[in-house]
Amino acid sequence: MNSASLEKSKRLQRVRNVLMDGMKHTTRDLIRKSKVCAVNSIISELRANGMQIDCQRVGDRWFYQAKV
Repeated sequence: MNSASLEKSKRLQRVRNVLMDGMKHTTRDLIRKSKVCAVNSIISELRANGMQIDCQRVGDRWFYQAKV
């Protein structure tokens, strides 16, 4: 997979900005707050750009949290 550069991608920057509050966010939160789709792909791209992001499943929901 080729990852976009964080410096050049507004899409990655929007998701990063939401995650940088250090709180847990559901997939829906990230879609709504960042106006993106394919959250799992974006998380992979952010990790490829060096971000540390935890992912946890609780029931049928996924939660993402950046390590700040």
